[in-house]
Amino acid sequence: MTATVFYSGELRTECTHLRSASTFETDAPVDNHGKGERFSPTDLLATSLACCMVTIMGIKARSMGMDLPGIKIDVLKIMKSDPRRVGGIELTFHIPEQLLHLDEKTIIILKHAAHHCPVMKSIHPDIEVKVNWGAWER
Repeated sequence: MTATVFYSGELRTECTHLRSASTFETDAPVDNHGKGERFSPTDLLATSLACCMVTIMGIKARSMGMDLPGIKIDVLKIMKSDPRRVGGIELTFHIPEQLLHLDEKTIIILKHAAHHCPVMKSIHPDIEVKVNWGAWER
């Protein structure tokens, strides 16, 4: 087992990662009867894509003898209705100055790794994913 999810009422859950015992809570979004005071389940879907992409990039970078500290990713989740679902995810990468010197080949390798992360491969093709690589947009 990976985790447990406990419904605590009021459209909230408490999630526990079993191996580490780390926890977080979710809340329904304001536009779906919640208070919007925590990540919603659909927020987690979109955010997990960004986390997975940069983690896989970090693994690839490590195998190349480097690290990628300071990368920041802005996540925009776009909802659709009828049925209510995630219709799009837009990610904007902010590359720190110390990583702007990387050569074109290294950047291509890292971007390729990101686009082939497990979460990206798990996202339904009806969900439109847009990635803006910021300073690495070439």
